Amino acid sequence: MSNEIDLHELRHSVSHIMAQAVQKLYPNVKLGIGPAIDDGFYYDFKTDTPFTTDDLKKIEKEMIKIIKGKEKFERFEMSYEEAKKALADQGETFKVELLEDHKDEAISFYKNGDFTDLCAGPHIEHTGRVKAFKLLSVAGAYWRGDEKREMLQRIYGTAFATKDELQAYLTQLEEAEKRDHRKLGNELDLFSIHHQEAGPGLIYWHPRGSIVRRVIEDFWKKTHEDNGYQLVYTPHLVKVDLWKTSGHYQMQYPMYFTEIDGDEYGVKPMNCPGHILIYKTQTRSYRDLPIRQAEMGTVYRHEKSGVLHGMLRVRGFTQDDAHVFCTPGQLLDEMLSILGLIDYILGIFGFEYQAYLSTRPEKSVGSDENWEMATNALREALDKKGLPYIEDPGEGVFYGPKIDFKIKDAIGRTWQLSTVQVDFNLPERFDMKFIDNDGEQKHPVMIHRAIFGSFERFMGILIEHFAGAFPIWCAPEQAILVPIADRHIDYCKEVAQKFRAAGLRATVDTRNEKLGYKIRSAQTQKIPYMLVTGDKEVEDGHVAVRTRTGGDEGAVPVQDVIDRILQEVREYK
Repeated sequence: MSNEIDLHELRHSVSHIMAQAVQKLYPNVKLGIGPAIDDGFYYDFKTDTPFTTDDLKKIEKEMIKIIKGKEKFERFEMSYEEAKKALADQGETFKVELLEDHKDEAISFYKNGDFTDLCAGPHIEHTGRVKAFKLLSVAGAYWRGDEKREMLQRIYGTAFATKDELQAYLTQLEEAEKRDHRKLGNELDLFSIHHQEAGPGLIYWHPRGSIVRRVIEDFWKKTHEDNGYQLVYTPHLVKVDLWKTSGHYQMQYPMYFTEIDGDEYGVKPMNCPGHILIYKTQTRSYRDLPIRQAEMGTVYRHEKSGVLHGMLRVRGFTQDDAHVFCTPGQLLDEMLSILGLIDYILGIFGFEYQAYLSTRPEKSVGSDENWEMATNALREALDKKGLPYIEDPGEGVFYGPKIDFKIKDAIGRTWQLSTVQVDFNLPERFDMKFIDNDGEQKHPVMIHRAIFGSFERFMGILIEHFAGAFPIWCAPEQAILVPIADRHIDYCKEVAQKFRAAGLRATVDTRNEKLGYKIRSAQTQKIPYMLVTGDKEVEDGHVAVRTRTGGDEGAVPVQDVIDRILQEVREYK
């Protein structure tokens, strides 16, 4: 991007231009909000008739006229009462509502041409500075994200400083559409969601998807046990008293509640209170610490329907959760261990990542001393590991500083993934103690840590990253035996059994279909090895090898193929 223009200001300005064009073309439309977002911008509109693809084309043409006019963005202010009257006279009821949070402030507006909008700014100098933009899609959106409020029409778009940058982004979007995990999840028979029958945001893992998950889970469990973690399991349903102690009940966390025998229960939205209860079942000494507990805990959160998105945003999901309880003096070593574990696990999947250190926010709990000690420990751990990081001042959670990791996928998109958070709050709220070497009872430090975040979201990311062609170590089938005729089926079954005996996953295609169809089907399913057998292969004890990337390799002894695949699996781990 050119250094001469701020991308956020550019995109916010284009959102104004879009709103201006919409009101010229559709004078009865009312305005919602129009912010810049990570990859572009959007604007919400109240309209009786939903926008169509043809409408977007018309709006783009009108925007081009406004851009060519080089209309200057001019800022001016009104008092609250003046602004309220002006917006009410225009019938902009949504804008009037937005004023309620600013009664004691001067209200700023921006004007360009004949269009004026309530806005804090800033904006680019004039509309003519827009060189490359595109309207992308339209969707429904509830006003202020509230499902009980009006449904508005949200138009998404993007803008860049140059046409080349815009084209690169549009190409990335095209590739992302091909890799969409919802599309591939259906084509590869990995998972399904049953909105009407079972409810939205709930994932049903099919056999092929379950194999991928199980293999990754097994790897996760072994890796954690090798690194000193103890695996635990905690209940899904807990009395609300526990959530009152943790503070989630008072914070109106998006939980599900029910009543049993006159007592109110909450379905767990996270695993940490359960791990705390396990910790508190014994008197703990400094000699017992650190204690590292890990759980693949399924949790549920009442996410609004408008934000649900395939596997990436759901209501029920399984966290690869872990909590470490340690002394303040152990915090640095534990952070070094966790950073090493994250680096190893993300490296298995080939992900590059960027670390972000988030420090104390304005609203927080805990002493200055604790915050300084924890933040310094995180910073020192990052430095000792040689991990470059970006500092996010004031972006820590209210109970402690944290390190977040954003990965980059195969087409250059970034995803928020792993997180490590230091917590002073819950050990105090639950009155957790350990006896220190001076004989005094003290609160341990609690570290919250997740590497995948959730198996559902991680699976969605993996599908899109690999375009459904999973690495051989976690592919649903590592090989498929393809008999040319029915008389070759028994031999294929014998070979498949040899694969399974070696710890590999192999199936046999026994369908009454032509050979070409079976091979195309296996390629569509992105199976790493297709092993064709005919009379010659049966006679020689061979299989004819085809791979999903290299094509036909000819006949090879069965054991050679087994050894080859085993070696490929070992190279990943």
